[in-house]
Amino acid sequence: MINIALFGLGRIGLMHGQNLFLHPQFKLKYVYDIDKSLTKKISKKFNCIGINNPSIALKDKNVQSIFIATSIAAHIKFIIEAVKHKKTVFCEKPLDLNIDKINKCKKIISNLNPRIQLGFNRRHDPGHNSLKKYLDNGKIGKLEKIIITSRDPKPPPLSYLKSSGGIFKDMMIHDFDLIRFYLGADELNTIIATASNISNKRFSKIKDFELATCVLKSKKGVQCVITNSRHCSFGYDQRVELFGTKGMIISNNKREKETSIYNKSTTSMKTPLMNFFIERYKEAYKLQLNDLIKLVKKNIRPLANFEDGRRAIIIANSAEKSLKNKKIEKITF
Repeated sequence: MINIALFGLGRIGLMHGQNLFLHPQFKLKYVYDIDKSLTKKISKKFNCIGINNPSIALKDKNVQSIFIATSIAAHIKFIIEAVKHKKTVFCEKPLDLNIDKINKCKKIISNLNPRIQLGFNRRHDPGHNSLKKYLDNGKIGKLEKIIITSRDPKPPPLSYLKSSGGIFKDMMIHDFDLIRFYLGADELNTIIATASNISNKRFSKIKDFELATCVLKSKKGVQCVITNSRHCSFGYDQRVELFGTKGMIISNNKREKETSIYNKSTTSMKTPLMNFFIERYKEAYKLQLNDLIKLVKKNIRPLANFEDGRRAIIIANSAEKSLKNKKIEKITF
């Protein structure tokens, strides 16, 4: 049994808390949030100890792991403190919005044998993950192109968007990471980005975008196309396509019921797509905990670690620079 403390009890933190609480190999010992009343409420729900000072969990030698699901601004601070206390860390994405802070953190923890897993859950999605296995087994020959479509059913609240870091660091960062997952040792080399606001002008007021597209190229010449939208009238649109010299493999959208209706007015009427990321990636969120177990017990490298999080932010920064300069930008890690 792994004793674990959960920091951050917002929407994503509560989802993680439920998964940890129900998992047979984890004992959720502590929960912490800056909202003391919320901490008290959730500690009762998960039958654990609510703490108003995170150092209680950090100093507890019986706690092997710290799960960070706080606001982005607190990620680096808790990573450093947890590593210094010899805890295995799980941190939600992104590491931080500032690459200088991330690089400083890397330098601080580099000699402390850090064990850190990043919350890029899409690497664990059964569909998306199977593409990697097929690719590595040569099912489509040599990889030539990656196409990722990612569209949310509706934008997050404006209060969230103001501090999210923008569409590249908040939303497309998952896709930047997924591309690197498929490319393996063939790192990304260049990027060009475009973005706009057409239907919802409120994004312009906070200097963000509802639509964005990036074209990236790897060192070996693999072309990668990512298209994002903050709104989608037909649900949560999540598709990945890998194209190679011998064929193509696709990880498609998920539906609550995989049924189609055929009658005199239609030949293929399907049920709606899943409408929320927690539903769509429900299995992925659970499966990534298996990596955390292996990291705690055997120090086995997780599918996504600190360096993957650092590189995803570097790509996002390059996308922002490309958008501003209106030209292809070099990606340097």
